[in-house]
Amino acid sequence: MKLSDFDYHLPRELIAQEPLARRDASRLMVLRGDVIEHRIFREIVDYLERGDLLVFNNSRVIPARLRGRKQTGGRVELLLVKELEHNLWECMYRGRLREGTSLSFARGISARVESIRQGQAVVRFAGGDIKRAMREIGEVPAPPYIKRRVREEEYQTVYASRNGSVAAPTAGFHFTRELLEELRSRGVEFAFITLHVGPGTFLPVREEEVERHRMHEEQFEIPHREAERINLALEEGRRVFAVGTTTVRALESAFSGGRVEPGVASTTLFIYPGYEFRVPYAGMITNFHLPRSTLLMLVSAFAGRERILRAYREAVERRYRFYSFGDAMLIFRE
Repeated sequence: MKLSDFDYHLPRELIAQEPLARRDASRLMVLRGDVIEHRIFREIVDYLERGDLLVFNNSRVIPARLRGRKQTGGRVELLLVKELEHNLWECMYRGRLREGTSLSFARGISARVESIRQGQAVVRFAGGDIKRAMREIGEVPAPPYIKRRVREEEYQTVYASRNGSVAAPTAGFHFTRELLEELRSRGVEFAFITLHVGPGTFLPVREEEVERHRMHEEQFEIPHREAERINLALEEGRRVFAVGTTTVRALESAFSGGRVEPGVASTTLFIYPGYEFRVPYAGMITNFHLPRSTLLMLVSAFAGRERILRAYREAVERRYRFYSFGDAMLIFRE
């Protein structure tokens, strides 16, 4: 399968640069079979029934982007990706770094580059607990296609509660507290799991042969109570909807013997067309994704590549808003 099989034309002006004033006022494309409907997101209540279960990723984006300087005065930017041990982090970086480089940041935080491997730096921090300090000196690492500094709260879901992601699980952006309460009042049930979004979710695919691509490892957690809630819905034949691609990857990674297994684990699962889903989803809520991205490949596996690309073409024609701050899709699984 070729990387070019997942390309499409998107006018630059359709890339949303900021969220709407009211999140649930975004547009909603509903894809059921070959039928496409165009609604407003808050109208998703018309498609959900009493007893349905929505599974959310409650990971919260941390202010993981740090701007500092080298001893020479040169600027450097770090994106803290994975904590290896206290104050030792695997980082993506901008600027020239080599092993032994000393770095300085605001609030008296310093650091030393321990090693460089596979385009990432292992950095040891000093001068304070970096996880605590990043709340004051760090920035939310917004995607590169958003051409402004993003405020932390606008790049979080309203139910985010578990710190750890370097990018948001954006399918959940469209839910407001009021919409969640309305769904609860209608008998729709919720389960909250965690997958901390790392660079594997958003890094570009470099391989022309899709099958050769390898995902970075990402940690997930499914609490026992939430696993039981999901398993009960499946046993009773109730509909289960995944909110976002990261939720799908966590559930697929934890599903064994017909059940979602609770616990903490990590995954490098790469889902592209031809993948056989383990969980019997009724559907998925997702955003409109980048061309040639692993996210587009996942939704293509979920709904069919031609079907998804046809829906994307219609979204472009109807001037939908794309990517993190853009509009949403509700895809019913056939």
